[in-house]
Amino acid sequence: MNYRRWIAALLFAVASSLAHAATPDVYQETAAQIRAHAGDHRLLVLGELHGTRETPLLVQALLQGYDEKTPLQLALELPTTENTALAAYMASSGDAAAKHALRNSPYWNVRDHLHDGRRSQDMLDLIEAARALRAQGRDVAVVGFDENTAGEGGPGARDADMAKTLRAEFHALPATGRMIVLTGNVHGSRGQPTYLPYPPATSLLEGLPLYNVRIEARGGEFWACMGHRKCGTRALIQRDAAPPKVDTRADRSYDLWVFLPRFTVARLLGGDI
Repeated sequence: MNYRRWIAALLFAVASSLAHAATPDVYQETAAQIRAHAGDHRLLVLGELHGTRETPLLVQALLQGYDEKTPLQLALELPTTENTALAAYMASSGDAAAKHALRNSPYWNVRDHLHDGRRSQDMLDLIEAARALRAQGRDVAVVGFDENTAGEGGPGARDADMAKTLRAEFHALPATGRMIVLTGNVHGSRGQPTYLPYPPATSLLEGLPLYNVRIEARGGEFWACMGHRKCGTRALIQRDAAPPKVDTRADRSYDLWVFLPRFTVARLLGGDI
């Protein structure tokens, strides 16, 4: 690498680090905007691009900002088979042994091209943040809601199973409880995109006090799979700064769109990524 390339690489690394580390107020501000727009809706669905560092930080800020007396359930796009381990971790001290037990399941150890971006240190840090709130005396739980990860039952079966699980989890909440769902932005859509031959999970949650938010960024990168064995870093189209966008149309996909300054690729776990 010649001198100019070395300088350019160094400046890019420093800029990326500063962009990620120097804006904690952005997460708090955006989380406050989401809570304000969602109002009394007790089921909040967040549609994300998998594989970023920033979205878990935003969800952490969102959890921290609710009233301390509000029971909270964070539902993540993890297999329901992880729920025993999640419950054990939430009840633990969060020490090294507890972290190892949570991290050691096959789910968190997918490797190379099969890595879809959901398995990252950033997601584990989000779970730890929820555990820390619980340790402070808050009523906080974390569950997975992905029942059908093998895709059994044909097109649409996975989303139908997700919706069934989310509905059951929501009905099990206390009357004052709130559920915050973090899922991919297709699963999180209110409507059925024209390219999708089946309704996404969130569109099957009719009758519930639902508000959904799409989390975007004005630039940067994320990690995702765009087809079989086609996983990797994806660049976002650069866009100008924009305030939260409210959509009230009958055929809307999301009630609210929010735009973080930048996405950076998550700290992915395992393998030669």
